[in-house]
Amino acid sequence: MPRKKLKRVLVVNPYGIGDVLFTTPLLSNLRRVYPDVFLAVLLGSRTKEVLDNNSDVNKIYVFDKGKFDSLRRVKAFRILYDLIKELRKEHFDLLIDLSNSSQYGFIEKFLLRIPRRVGFDYRKRGRFLTDRIELKGYRERHVAEHYLDLIRHLGISVWPEKLKFPVNAAALNWAKSFLKGRGVKPDDLLIGVVPGGGSSWAKDAAYKRWPAEKFSGIADKLIDELRAKVIIMGDSSENELCREVAGLMRNKAFSACGETTLPEFAALCGLSRLIICNDGGPLHVAVSRGVPTVSLFGPVDERIYGPYPDEAKNCVVKKNLNCRPCYNDFRFKACPGKDCLRLIGVDEVYEKVKLALER
Repeated sequence: MPRKKLKRVLVVNPYGIGDVLFTTPLLSNLRRVYPDVFLAVLLGSRTKEVLDNNSDVNKIYVFDKGKFDSLRRVKAFRILYDLIKELRKEHFDLLIDLSNSSQYGFIEKFLLRIPRRVGFDYRKRGRFLTDRIELKGYRERHVAEHYLDLIRHLGISVWPEKLKFPVNAAALNWAKSFLKGRGVKPDDLLIGVVPGGGSSWAKDAAYKRWPAEKFSGIADKLIDELRAKVIIMGDSSENELCREVAGLMRNKAFSACGETTLPEFAALCGLSRLIICNDGGPLHVAVSRGVPTVSLFGPVDERIYGPYPDEAKNCVVKKNLNCRPCYNDFRFKACPGKDCLRLIGVDEVYEKVKLALER
């Protein structure tokens, strides 16, 4: 696409925190090549805060499809009508659709009338796109690289970019005040422990979690061996899990579980020396803040959903069992034993912590 013709771009990603963060290298590359382009994004309310302070983005539109589907017809129609009316005012000339859904494609073609629509043709769902990139699933390469394929298709030379989650001064000041109020000094070895992993897997979330007793074990070891100060973190849905981890510890940790907004959680991550977490959104928030991580991977392939980019300071702990990864092409085959995570020992994780801190 000739540079002079690209004026207004809409990027659609309705998925979770990690997925939206995986979009940020694409946004950075678009902004670099087209510095004057009007760049808008359409995403869910749960992820809006990820991009609120991102200087690459001019405008954010919010559409919660799950909530929309649960509404009565008249109210749903009004919400959709208002959104389409607002989007049509912008006269977008390019759409980058990361939804893998024909429903969004239908709206973008017939209701928004965006002339060029680029996206993945997953299971023939890209039939309303003008430029369909064949996709059977995210394989072998990181999701962020698959996303970047869409702008490579447009002839854009991709430069290496990291995940980006800028936080505002209010979130950073809150995090500093929170830590100061709990006696944490700037030179303390502050390590964050995140025993949950976000809500994207809903009822299957436990399959991605290292056991609570092992999180408590590593927290105790960090305090005993490294004199670390440990902060337990998670969202409000993980309060019980965080309390369980704290209750199993011999030593005292302090908790921010359920007490933070997403930007405040990101700010706490950035003020930590290291984050220990499961595969999931919190991992990618920590990576986006530049803090070293030790992450535990079970059903999911770390090559596809792991830390991006793959830097030495981000250590992945896993068990190379024949049955893993068992989450492939957006499908999960639940394993009753969950052995791939249960077999990971506290000492293994501790060695990775030391390695990450050294790097």
